[in-house]
Amino acid sequence: MTTTASERAGDGSPGQAGADDAADPAAVMGRDPDGRPIPPLRGRLCPPLPDDGWRGWIVPLLITVFAAGLRLWNLGRPAKFVFDETYYPKDAFSLLHFGVEHQFVDKANERILAGDLNVFGEPAFVVHPPAGKWLMAAGEWMFGMTPFGWRVAVAVVGALSVLVMARMVRRLTRSTLLGCLAAFLFAVDGLHLVESRIALLDMPAMFWLLLAVTALLIDRDWVRTRLADAAEPLGRVTPGTWGPPLLWRPWRLVAGLCFGLAAATKWNAALALAAFGLLTWAWDVGARRAVGAAFAHWAGVARLALDAAVAFVTIAGTAVAVYVASWAGWFASPDGWDRTWAASNPARGLAGLVPDAVRSLWHYHAEIMYFHTHLTEKHQYASSPLGWLVIARPVSFDWVDNLGPKQGCPTDRCVQEILGIGTPVLWWLAVIALAGCLVWWILGRDWRFGIPVVGVAATWLPWFQYANRPIFYFYAIIILPWMVVGLTLVLGKVLGPRDSSPRRRMWGAAVLGGVTLLVVLNFAYVYPILTDQVIPYDAWLRRMWFRSWV
Repeated sequence: MTTTASERAGDGSPGQAGADDAADPAAVMGRDPDGRPIPPLRGRLCPPLPDDGWRGWIVPLLITVFAAGLRLWNLGRPAKFVFDETYYPKDAFSLLHFGVEHQFVDKANERILAGDLNVFGEPAFVVHPPAGKWLMAAGEWMFGMTPFGWRVAVAVVGALSVLVMARMVRRLTRSTLLGCLAAFLFAVDGLHLVESRIALLDMPAMFWLLLAVTALLIDRDWVRTRLADAAEPLGRVTPGTWGPPLLWRPWRLVAGLCFGLAAATKWNAALALAAFGLLTWAWDVGARRAVGAAFAHWAGVARLALDAAVAFVTIAGTAVAVYVASWAGWFASPDGWDRTWAASNPARGLAGLVPDAVRSLWHYHAEIMYFHTHLTEKHQYASSPLGWLVIARPVSFDWVDNLGPKQGCPTDRCVQEILGIGTPVLWWLAVIALAGCLVWWILGRDWRFGIPVVGVAATWLPWFQYANRPIFYFYAIIILPWMVVGLTLVLGKVLGPRDSSPRRRMWGAAVLGGVTLLVVLNFAYVYPILTDQVIPYDAWLRRMWFRSWV
C-alpha cells in the first residue's frame, strides 16, 4: 500500500510518493489536497532523515541503557529454573558440550544449582530449532551454568531491541522524537521486561524479526534513492520502461539473515517472513509507479515478475540457508536425534538424489510438527489468542506464598510473583490505535501504517488455527513491537505536522505526554509482580484487576 503526497509523518516530515499522485487534481496544480506545496519527486520518494547528527543516537542510547539497567539488575534472582527454563538453558548447555541436545539425569536442576554439572544423558528429541539456545549458550560459556549465565544473553537482546525500535521508528516517521517515544514505551512494557529476564526463546525470536523489518525499511529507502537518481532530470524514467533493474539489494540479504535467525529460534517467525516479503514487493511496485514505470506492456509484467522472484530468492532463500546452517551441530554430530534415520530407511526414486543427512533432518522436522499439532494436555495458564491483545490471561512464571517477617515481609503474609503481563494501559491503547492504523493504511493510503497492521496480523492470527492445543499469552511478545509502532504512529498523528499551529502542537504534545505518563505509572504499579519482589498479599491482590489474572 502506498501513500499520497498529502500523507505526512506525525511530526510534519514529508510523506512518500504514492501511486495516485498524478491522478490527483490538486497534485497536478503543484499542491496536495491540504493545500501544501508538493515536494519534488526525490523529496516524495526518499525524504531525508532528521538532520540531528549525534543527537539521533544519544537519546536512543540513553533509553537503551535505562532498559538494560532494568533487565540486568539482580538478574540472577530467583536462583532457580523458572517455568520453561527447565528446558532451554539445559539444552543450550548440552549444545556447548556436544553440538546437539542431550537428555539430563534425574534431579538435574537441583544438581546444576548445587554446582554438579555432570548431568548429561542420551541424545534428546527437542521441538525447537537451535539458534535461540546457541544464544543462551554464549552467556553460559562466558558466565557459567548459573541463573545469571543462562539469562544474560536474552537480557542483552531485550535491551538491544529497544535501540532497534528507536532507530526503526525514526526511519519510518522521519522523527527522532517519535523514535524515542516508541523505544521508551517498549522499554516500560511489563511483558517485555519479564521475558528479557527469563531464558525463553520468544524474546530472541522477536529481536531478530524486528531487526529484519528494520533492514527492509532501510532497503526501501535505498531503492527509492536509486529510482530518484534514474528519474532525474525529467521527474520520471524513460517512457515505456520499467526503470533500473536493482537486482543487488544488500539490505534484503540482511533481512533474510535476520528472518532466518528468527525462524531458527522459533518457527512462528517464518510466517512473518512471508507477510513482510509480500509487503516489501508491494513497496517496490508503488515506487516504480511513482517514477512512471510502464505496466501495460508485456515487458513491464515480466519485470514485475522478475522483481518478485528476486525478492523471494534474496529474502526467503537467504533465510532458508541460515535456518539450515543453524543445524550445523546436528549435521556434524552422529548423536543428533534421528541423525541416521535415512540410513535405516533407504530412499526410492528421485528421493534417492537427496543426501541422507537432509532426508533425516526432514523426517526430524516432520516429527516436530506432529508434536506441535497433537498436544492435548491441559495447562492452567493456557489461553486463547482471542484474549492476548487485551491481556485476558497472563502467565505466572513463578509464585512463592506465605512469606513472613524473616523474608522481609512487613505483615504476616507476603508473596512473590513473576507475572508475564504486559503493561495494561499500553496494550489497551495500542489495540485502539491498531484500528486507526487499519483506517489510515487502507483509506488514507499511508504506507507506514501497513507496518503495524501486517506485523500484528502475521504474528497473531496464525495462532488461531492452534487454539485447541495449549498455547500461552507470553507468545505475544512477538506481537508487541507492532502494537508499539501502531500506537506511536497514531500519537504522531495526534501531535500533528511541524507546520501546524502552535496551539495544535501544544495540545498534541499534551496528549502524547499524558499517554506516556499513564503508561509509566501503570508500569511502576505492576513492577513488583514483574520482578519477584516481596510484597504483602493484599498489595498483590489489588494488582489483580480481573479474576482471570489470578
